[in-house]
Amino acid sequence: MLTPTSMMFIMFILLLMFGAKKLPELARGLGQAMKEFSKAKNDIHDEIMREPAPPPPPQIQAPGVQPQPAAGTYAQATQPVPPPVQPAEVVPPAQPPANPGHQA
Repeated sequence: MLTPTSMMFIMFILLLMFGAKKLPELARGLGQAMKEFSKAKNDIHDEIMREPAPPPPPQIQAPGVQPQPAAGTYAQATQPVPPPVQPAEVVPPAQPPANPGHQA
């Protein structure tokens, strides 16, 4: 534990190192850092001690009715994807007769 004499010695060394103008700024920064640390510690403690939310009640469905998944859910994303549609076969146009002026 620090004695009053050692505290005064530390303060004197800090005064020599940083000067009288910088000490209030350093103390303010140290105070803000301690405040943020304490807040984060309390937030983590509250998160750990908080009771988990109860599970949602089960939904009752009529017999033979398939439940519809909500939009954007995992169930909707895992639905099978239909195969791609194959393009129709292209038939080339019929060739004109070799002698257009002569009809048979």
